[in-house]
Order: sequence, then C-alpha cells, then structure tokens
Amino acid sequence: MPNEGAMTKAIEEQAAKVPSTVFLIGALTSMGVSLAFKLAGCKHTALFLGQWAAPFLLLGLYNKIVKTEGHD
Repeated sequence: MPNEGAMTKAIEEQAAKVPSTVFLIGALTSMGVSLAFKLAGCKHTALFLGQWAAPFLLLGLYNKIVKTEGHD
C-alpha cells in the first residue's frame, strides 16, 4: 500500500484542528438561510443555499475520520 504524500498529511493535520461542530453548524445554517430565502420568495437562491448542507456534512465526516483514524 503506497504511503500518503506530504500534501495529504499537511491537509489532514490542518483538518484535524477544526472542531467537528463547525461543519454541523454550517449545515444547519445553510438549511436555515435556505428556508428564509424560500419564505421570501427567492426559490433559486434557496435551492442553491440548501444544497450546501450535504458538502458541510461530508466535510464534517472527513474531519471526524481524520481525527479518529489519523494518517499513515
């Protein structure tokens, strides 16, 4: 199995410093702001912002894996 590169290690070290709650708050905020835009009648903006929740949650999952599993 090949070892990770220096760039990957550096990214994982920085990612491990970010609290996991930051990503959860980001996802919830994007959903709340999306709802506000939807209620204001801005359908396209609401859809755009609502789609940010999934990437925030995926980044949070990556962050959690890096913290628990570490790197090579």
